[in-house]
Amino acid sequence: MCGRFTLHTSRSDLQLAFEGFVFTDEVEPRYNIAPTLDILVVANDGKREVRQARWGLIPGWAKDPRVGSRMINARSETLAQKPAFREAYRNRRCLVIADGFYEWRKEPEGGKTPIYIQLRDGRPFAFAGLWARWRPESGEPVTSCTIVTTAPNDLMATIHNRM
Repeated sequence: MCGRFTLHTSRSDLQLAFEGFVFTDEVEPRYNIAPTLDILVVANDGKREVRQARWGLIPGWAKDPRVGSRMINARSETLAQKPAFREAYRNRRCLVIADGFYEWRKEPEGGKTPIYIQLRDGRPFAFAGLWARWRPESGEPVTSCTIVTTAPNDLMATIHNRM
């Protein structure tokens, strides 16, 4: 689920939708947000700030940050068991801000069709997420995150096997 999403809502509309949160970074309209890009999150660190994190969780024990490109989504059913997500599940949850996402429906004759999904009124929303801070041997720490997925509801089940 969710390998691409959008965030094109204006900063002022985001501030209305997420009232009480402080936006520390600029908000540029983006229509094709891909894994490994910086995205807007609200971490459960008590600061109530909306800030950027790299999409693709890099666990603190990782030797190479490229491992994050394989951890863009995390299955809700196994968060507590998987070593890559267990610590973040216990202590580092977040909201990932979006206003739509793409899912690819498998077609009976083969191939896939991209489907754009958003709220009926087009308002922004948040995915559940987990975050981590990875410290390389040299350089600045990297804050990264993953989007939590689950079994689909009736609407999403016609498009994809996760949501």
